[in-house]
Amino acid sequence: MSNPNTQALSDVGVSIWLDDLSRERLNSGSLAKLIESHNVVGVTTNPTIFESAVQDGEAYEQQLSELAAKGADAEQAVFEITTSDVREACDVFSGVYAATDGVDGRVSIEVDPRMARDADSTIAEAKRLHEAVGRENVMIKIPATVEGIEAIAATLAQGISVNVTLIFSLERYRAVINAFMLGLEKAHADGLDISKIHSVASFFVSRVDSEVDKRLELAAEEGKPGTEKLRSKAAIANARLAHQIASESFSSERWLLLAERGGRPQRLLLASTGTKDPSLSDTLYVTELAAAGVVNTMPEKTLESLADHGEVDGDTMTDTYVESNRVLDGVSAAGMRYREVVDTLEAEGLEKFEKSWEGLLSTIDEGLRRNA
Repeated sequence: MSNPNTQALSDVGVSIWLDDLSRERLNSGSLAKLIESHNVVGVTTNPTIFESAVQDGEAYEQQLSELAAKGADAEQAVFEITTSDVREACDVFSGVYAATDGVDGRVSIEVDPRMARDADSTIAEAKRLHEAVGRENVMIKIPATVEGIEAIAATLAQGISVNVTLIFSLERYRAVINAFMLGLEKAHADGLDISKIHSVASFFVSRVDSEVDKRLELAAEEGKPGTEKLRSKAAIANARLAHQIASESFSSERWLLLAERGGRPQRLLLASTGTKDPSLSDTLYVTELAAAGVVNTMPEKTLESLADHGEVDGDTMTDTYVESNRVLDGVSAAGMRYREVVDTLEAEGLEKFEKSWEGLLSTIDEGLRRNA
């Protein structure tokens, strides 16, 4: 029997994905259990998640020993270990995938974040990951950098489903949607069945509040009025306006033509939904961002908080756009430049992923030497 709070969110039309994966979670059956108990219908991963999984668990020792015996280096071992975990997770979700006609039951794996500024390398790596996992329900995560936009369209055009990650700005989100439609248009022109191509756009939430609130504090110290009422408002407003963009884009004439050809809309995925400010509700970025057709990928801690005490009150995104614009206008009036904020967040996000990737490589290298 599923938890009543996660069921309530699912009933609104939100797809609950877990932002975590590890060999231990797979081996213990806890991932399969969350499908039954917490309405989890997908998984997202990133370099930080894999770094933590390998550091904290002994479940990788056997594979590390086998890879060491083959003479694999750290790069090869990371590829083998991460694609193995994702392949197994795809199999765990095969029933969900079938039951939802491919909409959910998805597991995401990210390209090497060091390639984020190199479109050609990203396209090649996306294809390599897709082939290595070898499951229809895998999604390849590609960061929404300027160079990534080209890679997103090209990867989709090859019939590969894509999770576009690291989106902070509304302008970049529009570019992502355009790249998605370009990819489907090219795929259709090349004779591919575009009904099989799925995509989500991962719009990051909590980090926006972290950055804006830090700047609001400085503005308050400088004596600028009205800053306190804007605290912890920007992230939700930003995400709700992204929902407006999605609603408008996927009712456009351009999209309707693709839909007639079998195209499935790219869904808005809300990422970074764990609250970082302890003074805020630990389910804030879940219950205040609920709408049909949206995906929310949650860390386990946030998922458990939702299950324990989350109060789901229907659709909390549609018809909030006017107020959301007022919030962002207020942030701008307080002296914050929107472009500067989102550019900072993108750069920091990539840097964090690159550091985690380097940490993962280091951890794997130690494991290979230990098992040599």
